[in-house]
Amino acid sequence: MLGVLVVGALALAFGLLLGYAALRYRVDGDPVADHIDKLLPQTQCGQCTFPGCRPYAEAIAAGEADINQCPPGGEATVKAIAELLGVEPKPVNAENGTTSDVPLVAVIDEQTCIGCTLCIRACPVDAIVGTNKRMHTVIESECTGCKLCLPPCPVDCITMTPPATTPANWKWPYPAPQEQEQAA
Repeated sequence: MLGVLVVGALALAFGLLLGYAALRYRVDGDPVADHIDKLLPQTQCGQCTFPGCRPYAEAIAAGEADINQCPPGGEATVKAIAELLGVEPKPVNAENGTTSDVPLVAVIDEQTCIGCTLCIRACPVDAIVGTNKRMHTVIESECTGCKLCLPPCPVDCITMTPPATTPANWKWPYPAPQEQEQAA
């Protein structure tokens, strides 16, 4: 009888300890999805076929999406996600869009713009401002270069250009690689 009481007391103690540990050390959400989300560019452009970077990260973590569907992230993001997950990197899926080596921002030709507001509705980060039948403009610091504003524009007044060089974003160019002199 004493053995049964001792085993019951130990079971109760360990049960309480496990219950406390479960509450104390609980992990909310998926930590793998959190890591993947931090690697993504946070453009919320939807080019990956998901409504934003977090849903895409959750789909990758769940094995429901491939790692190469983010054009704004480019090859570097695909490689970082592949390294995190321990899988082979793949080239960025061209069906989701293309990526540029140089970051781009949208520029609206204000003389051509007819104020249709289609680009405003297409912009996932609200970087385009304007009103119906009035000129629109782009807030350069908010534009992620996702190119989603280009297709809906009926007058093709939007172009993608590199951001203006200012003292705040200028970087010293890398030197050209030195060619080895060939001995004759």
